[in-house]
Amino acid sequence: MKSRYSAYKVGNSDYIIQTTHKNNSDFTTDIKAWKDSIEEFSKYSDFQGLEIVEFIDGNTEAYVTFRATIFQDNQDISFTEKSRFLKEDAKWFYVDGTFL
Repeated sequence: MKSRYSAYKVGNSDYIIQTTHKNNSDFTTDIKAWKDSIEEFSKYSDFQGLEIVEFIDGNTEAYVTFRATIFQDNQDISFTEKSRFLKEDAKWFYVDGTFL
């Protein structure tokens, strides 16, 4: 989770795409549009902090509850999410999340 937050912070769209599970609702084969969307979000967001609230580890499935502090145009768009990750071929992928 920390690595994905950091990737958003610096606009590393390749990393976000590479760590997103194919069953994620944002997953698309239109890589250019997806990259543009990630980079636009990163460019106009001020990432001010990440707090890991809970981590539930498993062999092939894990959950991370976190609070991301983010501002856009001086407006607080911070959120808390419980994210689900699946491990495939020894690599973790973000599948989905529930806002809390």
